[in-house]
Amino acid sequence: MNLWNKLMCYSRRHSPWLFHMNGGSCNGCDIELIASLTPRYDAEQLGVRLEGSPRHADILCITGPVTHNAVNAIKTVYDQVCGPKAVVAIGSCPATTNVFIDSRTLDGPLNRHVPVDVFVPGCPPRPDAIIQGVAKAAEILAERASKKLPIAPVVMPLVGPGCNGACSCAAITETKNEEVQA
Repeated sequence: MNLWNKLMCYSRRHSPWLFHMNGGSCNGCDIELIASLTPRYDAEQLGVRLEGSPRHADILCITGPVTHNAVNAIKTVYDQVCGPKAVVAIGSCPATTNVFIDSRTLDGPLNRHVPVDVFVPGCPPRPDAIIQGVAKAAEILAERASKKLPIAPVVMPLVGPGCNGACSCAAITETKNEEVQA
């Protein structure tokens, strides 16, 4: 890998640009995503920046269950994000359609329509869990850029207040990753 590619991988890992898209949610996850960019959680010090155009973004963050009306828009926006790209499903709705599971207006979970790299569970997830999911997506993005593709999607643990990774969250994540790889 030449110097330019190393610089691009470093930049993707240390300053991911996000594009946020709502697939039909209640806006709870949207509020938490924006809260993760405020000074209290300060994801911007990690280089995370919310972009207004999918053409400038590296990571696509999608919230809410996928409605019939949003399917084509999600696919169009996914195609507009330049590669290599990563997709983060924020909240329980894009992963499982949550409480809306039997609704006639939904078109299933998000991974039925676009490949999802990181699932951040919760209804709504905490801002620190969203930041952790975006950081994992940035790692996946850097690996893709250096041609080391990941095998399976990653499920991020629910992060409680004061969690520093030393609690049972790390054990849950390792167990789920082992199950996915097996």
